[in-house]
Amino acid sequence: MFTGIITAVGTITTVQPRGGDFRLRIATGKLDLSDVCLGDSIAVSGVCLTAVELPGDGFWADASRETLERTTLGAAKPGARVNLEKALTPTTRLGGHLVSGHVDGVGTVSEWRLDGRSWRLRIQAPDALARYIAEKGSICVDGVSLTVNQVAGAAFELNIVPHTLGETTLADFHTGRRVNLEVDLIARYLERLLLGERAAQPQSSGITESLLREHGFWK
Repeated sequence: MFTGIITAVGTITTVQPRGGDFRLRIATGKLDLSDVCLGDSIAVSGVCLTAVELPGDGFWADASRETLERTTLGAAKPGARVNLEKALTPTTRLGGHLVSGHVDGVGTVSEWRLDGRSWRLRIQAPDALARYIAEKGSICVDGVSLTVNQVAGAAFELNIVPHTLGETTLADFHTGRRVNLEVDLIARYLERLLLGERAAQPQSSGITESLLREHGFWK
């Protein structure tokens, strides 16, 4: 588990094709690796990866076909900057929100504009994720825990303060950039829970108005 509070910005230095998937080498910059062991999890722009080698100034990790198909790592190139966060411990401050590092979909930056000393970021999410995104709720964008300011269909807006801009890769964003999205995990589990016995049906349709009425969430 992670918090979505980025502690370092790293760089992908090597991408090795390995029989249909990739092995990546990531230089970790100021990220302290002294307490990281082989097999530990590190979130790379919101993607939970396992450290399989620790050369000292970074780590190697394998990215499966599933990961490459569902995240922006499928287009990873040497030189790309990435947000880094080590897995949380029982004594970690939960400054963001609970993040699993399991990306739900890839969105696209549709607007990126200055607003006072902050920046306004608008992202178009996949239609299938729209029901999980709520105003003033939490969402993880490339591993960064952010608060949703406005929602319009599958599009949502965020406010990026100067500190976040300076400590993450969000300063590299531009219109058209693809980003990893992880919705609030409580919303995902709540949807599954509300389905009850219907969750066992292969073609379960998810949350509907009738389902919300049935459980007292809609009157």
